[in-house]
Amino acid sequence: MADQDNKGAPVGAQTATIRYVDRPEMGEIFADSINHVYFDGQSLRLEFGITRLDDVKPNTAVTGRRFPAQRMVLTPMAAVELINRMQQVGAALAQAGVLKANPAATSAKPTVAGSSSQN
Repeated sequence: MADQDNKGAPVGAQTATIRYVDRPEMGEIFADSINHVYFDGQSLRLEFGITRLDDVKPNTAVTGRRFPAQRMVLTPMAAVELINRMQQVGAALAQAGVLKANPAATSAKPTVAGSSSQN
């Protein structure tokens, strides 16, 4: 068996230098909801959704439909990177006053400042 360092990599192994290359032709996907999040031990699966309201008719309840807009599958390492970056975004939103923790709630679910958490 080859010698390994304390991180499990072979001694003398080189790490790759990765350059970011933009693809301006790649389209963007709009989503207004997260439909599903699932981790199976090997990958994190996210499904983003888009909500479309049905035609509004007098004296009837407003109804709508939610459609999948994009599905994304991440490796565990990419999932950890996403979590770390979203924590940074959450901290920046809290510092800007857009996001605030709801201490009265039993869960740690953050709320948007100025909005009601009633659903």
